[in-house]
Amino acid sequence: MVFDDINKPDIIISDIEVTSFHNKMDPGEIIEDLIKGKYVLIEDFYFNGLQVLEELKKFLKSNYVNHNYQGQRQYRSAFRNASHRLLLMVVDNKLQVRKAPEIGWLKILYPEVSEFLISFPDVQGLNSSWQWYQNGIDIKILNLQIHPFFGIYFPTRFDHLQLFDKWLRSYKGTKKNAIDVGIGSGVLSFQLLQNGFSEVLGTDSNKNAIIGTAQESERLGFSNRLSLKHGDLFANCDFKADLIVFNPPWLIAKHELGEGIDKAIYYEADLFPRFFEQAKQHLEKEGKLVLLFSNLAEIVEVDDVHPILDELNKYDRFKKELHMQQSVKPSSKKTKRKNWRKNEKVELWVLIHNKGKVN
Repeated sequence: MVFDDINKPDIIISDIEVTSFHNKMDPGEIIEDLIKGKYVLIEDFYFNGLQVLEELKKFLKSNYVNHNYQGQRQYRSAFRNASHRLLLMVVDNKLQVRKAPEIGWLKILYPEVSEFLISFPDVQGLNSSWQWYQNGIDIKILNLQIHPFFGIYFPTRFDHLQLFDKWLRSYKGTKKNAIDVGIGSGVLSFQLLQNGFSEVLGTDSNKNAIIGTAQESERLGFSNRLSLKHGDLFANCDFKADLIVFNPPWLIAKHELGEGIDKAIYYEADLFPRFFEQAKQHLEKEGKLVLLFSNLAEIVEVDDVHPILDELNKYDRFKKELHMQQSVKPSSKKTKRKNWRKNEKVELWVLIHNKGKVN
């Protein structure tokens, strides 16, 4: 199967100058080349790439000693820039180093390219994604397993899903239809369908999300009640819904956003104003608008403007019906939480039309 216009890691198919790294070389010797912008090709074993990345981390951590959120962000940016110059060769969908993992995405995403170079971190991402896709993720709230397609957001922590489930079970409104804006892996849509909604439209600007959720809805038996549309926000849909659900990114972008999953994590400054303007046009008179959010931006001091409160304070399109919060649990009992995460809470906002302001 060939997927057009899909988000996937960039590859190099042209001839470029590279420095070879072999098994018996000292990983530390190659760090300077990566920092200076030179490409390095791993020639022998897959684990040699892991060794180089570990040395790169040590080098950069000695230069980025600030451990607050901004300091970590600067470190990650420097690591990303240097690490993506560490390359692997792929021939006929297989990595050309010994003891490398088998990654099905190489054939699925690049079916017509027989030989190319790809960055080591991108290979790590493809490998991790392939394991999630093959093994699946248990979504206990849904009592089912999902198999997320490459390059889409999927939940690994479930506090916001629990909060939504709690509210959804108490919902007494009409269940004719709903719109899930930014459907991602489809979990919120599956919750809506399991809770009795007749039809759900899921939209996403990430083509991968549409492809992946289409596959999952077919496998899970939801395809006759779930329609999908690729596009920005409401994707120019032409109807009004009883319920609109939006689980937006939780951090405002301080950098230029890439495509795909980057836009599931960070939002541009105009996202919420555009969303609320369009939501006004697509919500039924007695409908409800549900947003899942977090206080993460506030506690890491990235932005002091809460986009939902900003909407309610500046405009008279909607009014608050309900605001629920739930503390975020550590992802694992063995995980030592960052100090700035200990006060993190997920939020659920229910907004309704402001009386007299219904279009």
